[in-house]
Amino acid sequence: MKSLKAFIPLWRFIKKEKGKFIIATILVFISSISFLFIGYLNGAAIESITKLNLKRALLLLSAYLFVEVVLDLLCSRMSSRILQRIENRVSRELSYETYTKCLNLPAYAYEKKSSGEIINRITSDSESLSFTFGRVINIVTYLFGTVILFFYICYNSWIIGVLIVIFVCLIALVMKHYNPIVKKTHKARKDSQDKFISITNESIRGIREIKTLGIKPNLLSETRKVIKEILEKSYEETSYNIRYRISTGILRMLLEVSTFMTCAILMYYGKINLTFFIAMTYYIYRYTWLMEEISDFSESYQKLIVSLERVNEIIENKLFEDEKFGKESLKDVKGVVEFKNVNFAYPGEKNILKNFNLVLEPNKKIAIVGKSGQGKSTIFNLLTRVFDCKKGEITLDGVNIQDLTEENLRKHISIIRQEPFIFNRSIKENFKIVNEKIRLNEIKKYTQMAYLDDYIMSLPKKYDTVLGEGGVNLSGGQKQRLSIARTLAKGSKVILFDEATSALDNSSQEYVKETIDKLVKDHTVIVVAHRLSTIIDADIIHVIDGGKVIASGTHEELLKTCETYKKLYNA
Repeated sequence: MKSLKAFIPLWRFIKKEKGKFIIATILVFISSISFLFIGYLNGAAIESITKLNLKRALLLLSAYLFVEVVLDLLCSRMSSRILQRIENRVSRELSYETYTKCLNLPAYAYEKKSSGEIINRITSDSESLSFTFGRVINIVTYLFGTVILFFYICYNSWIIGVLIVIFVCLIALVMKHYNPIVKKTHKARKDSQDKFISITNESIRGIREIKTLGIKPNLLSETRKVIKEILEKSYEETSYNIRYRISTGILRMLLEVSTFMTCAILMYYGKINLTFFIAMTYYIYRYTWLMEEISDFSESYQKLIVSLERVNEIIENKLFEDEKFGKESLKDVKGVVEFKNVNFAYPGEKNILKNFNLVLEPNKKIAIVGKSGQGKSTIFNLLTRVFDCKKGEITLDGVNIQDLTEENLRKHISIIRQEPFIFNRSIKENFKIVNEKIRLNEIKKYTQMAYLDDYIMSLPKKYDTVLGEGGVNLSGGQKQRLSIARTLAKGSKVILFDEATSALDNSSQEYVKETIDKLVKDHTVIVVAHRLSTIIDADIIHVIDGGKVIASGTHEELLKTCETYKKLYNA
């Protein structure tokens, strides 16, 4: 019963289709009950022929044809079609729900779980529902019909009834033995597949680095080991499946042979008639079919439970809680950011920020500098709520950023990273994903502000140029400028530059620097930089050390008053 809990989250998807679900169930029920009459009609017709009662035989065969074609075949096909549509819809919605949940996970969740595992849960695990409902309903309704049939068999011969019970119990014991093993081996194979998808995903995204670093042989070797691991797990899983099928198959064949032999003996001694004997040759196959279906489904069920448990871990927040946002919205944002007595430590580490206080004002070029590991990037992680501070608060125009809605926070605070993410779409589509209603003339305005329009217009397809995976068709400086233009299209008031120019050549750096200078008059611009030559013209520079601001001022002022800054600059 514990495993059935995995199906509970699916109920809200099934409820939308409950009308069709009920109709399909009724059709399956009619189809499954019809076979109760088919065996009897077939046996009675044959017995009538042996007694030369042609009229009765033809009447029984006509009834047999009606039940077989109309009640069994048509109802079965119609129910299968309805259920398949329901399964497809539920699988799609489950996949979308899992994808949505993954987007709502806190960013640090992706440091704990590999991309391969997340992708596998969204795609492969969500697809595992295919054909499940149809099989479950078929088994349940056929099981119901088979119970009725069992009473009919016992009424005619309690000996055959006992024989069936013995074999059903033996098959149940075999299933009980193998089901946990199948589930365990399948989960182990899934874990290995997660590794393979992660390596594949990284390889595709980093193909240029792989080629230029000459690490292809290393990756191929690593991938071969993972594939070998998957194969070993697959062989183990297949081995158990074969043993399971052989065991249940032998028991089913023994049941069939034993039943036929028993019926023959009973008929010889006049304990049963020909109608029942012919009917049993039909009914026993239904029994063995049901046993085979249950044993096959039992194997599939264990795999399904593994997939549903993996999906439910995401949907029901068993691994990580969703990001939580407030209900407040800011309209006319000035862009004043303040850190008030903020304390923060990464999981398992000491505080990196200690009673941290800092006010960042708009219309100034603000720089934050310090040695590595002193909390510069942490400030941006907290501002963008990749992490939340443990103590104290961070405000935007006096409002705690944790009280803002997600839409409001993301709209007003944007970050330009050292390696910005560019979508594998056209230049135009990279803007439309930020603002669906944006027009080409507006896009051009922002790319002109970022000194990128001239380059785009020189391309054969101009703004319809597809940029490739991660923007591989752009240089580092062009990626930075496209990212800046995309942020401008968002209308963010606070713009953070995280080492945005550290990897650029002098020409690209100058372009980005000029763009930043342009933004200062209308935005709060905060720059974290290791290369101090890029921020010496900042209106104010804050020096971070030991998790606190130890000095603030212009470049010239800090050279005179702050030994830490002087050492950083000279270095």
